Amino acid sequence: MSEADKIKNAADKASGRLKESAGKIAGDESLETEGKTDQAKASLKQAGEHVKDVFEK
Repeated sequence: MSEADKIKNAADKASGRLKESAGKIAGDESLETEGKTDQAKASLKQAGEHVKDVFEK
């Protein structure tokens, strides 16, 4: 996995955490759910990158 991909995935995950927290604080379930979804997407991307790394070696 390239460093750029790692940074992007970490940023996406952090953004998701912020959205989730903001949603909890504001009582906005939609924003909270969007944050959780963003975190899940980032985790899936990261897992896919790890699989690619295994096959590249």
